[in-house]
Order: sequence, then structure tokens, then C-alpha cells
Amino acid sequence: MRWIWIDAFTEFAPGKTATAVKNLSLAEEYLHDHFPGYPVMPPSLMIEGMAQTAGILVGQARDFKEKVILAKIRRARFDDYGLPGDRISYRADIESIDTAGAITSGVVRRNGREVGQVDLMFSHVDQSMSELNLPEHNFVFTEQFMALLETYRLKKPPP
Repeated sequence: MRWIWIDAFTEFAPGKTATAVKNLSLAEEYLHDHFPGYPVMPPSLMIEGMAQTAGILVGQARDFKEKVILAKIRRARFDDYGLPGDRISYRADIESIDTAGAITSGVVRRNGREVGQVDLMFSHVDQSMSELNLPEHNFVFTEQFMALLETYRLKKPPP
């Protein structure tokens, strides 16, 4: 099973920036286990939400022709965590991108207030790890991820 830590994109400027949101609900299983009696969304899951937001942004910048994987967390700082009923937003900006990979910087907000920063490095595995004989199909950008991006495109008013 693959967990999706974003619900929708609210902004998407190809090759530049993306903002995605996650609405936290007690209906989500992980909140019942982390911590019993005091449910929270821990920073580790918010890092994954940022990785999914930034990863789709990086993938789109090269027309999803590359398999993009998280290579390194350059920096992760959090002052708080998410609670049921909160809206978490992830804003990712591309700092640099080339054939080998990309560097992104990001801000995590809880109900509009900044609670963290996450800077990431991604690798284009088709270019940098061709000796691994990875599958031909793009196993990174599944139908679930592509549907999230398509939902934003459908809501966006025409220019």
C-alpha cells in the first residue's frame, strides 16, 4: 500500500513552485496509533508530504520522463506537529534542476502559520543510476500521484 500525504494542489507553477494541502482527520488510521490518547501528525510524515509535493513538481519540470526519487533531506526543522482538524500546507520551490537531479526548498504551514522548513535533494535515477537496471515503466509517478495533479488542472480557471 502506498500512502499519499497530500490531498490536493492549491498552486502549481510548472518548473518553479507548488503548494499542496493535507486536511487532518481522526478518520486516518495513523492518528490513532501515534500517540494513543493524543493523536498527532509527526514531523516525519510532514517531511514525506513535502517530498511528495516537491517530487511531483520536479517530475513535471521534465515532463515526467525521469524517475524521481528522494536522495537526501538537506534540512528539516519543525516547531510543531499537526492535530486532527488542522490543514497542513506544503510549499515547494525548485532551487536548481539538471539532468542528474534537483534541489528544492520548502515551507510547511499548519492552519496558515509556519511550523517547519524542509529542503530536499532528488535524483533522476534514469540518469544517475542506470546501472541498477530499474523497471522501464515509471514506478514513481503512479496513477494516484498523477490524479492529484490532474485535479488541480481541472480546477484551474482558463487563462
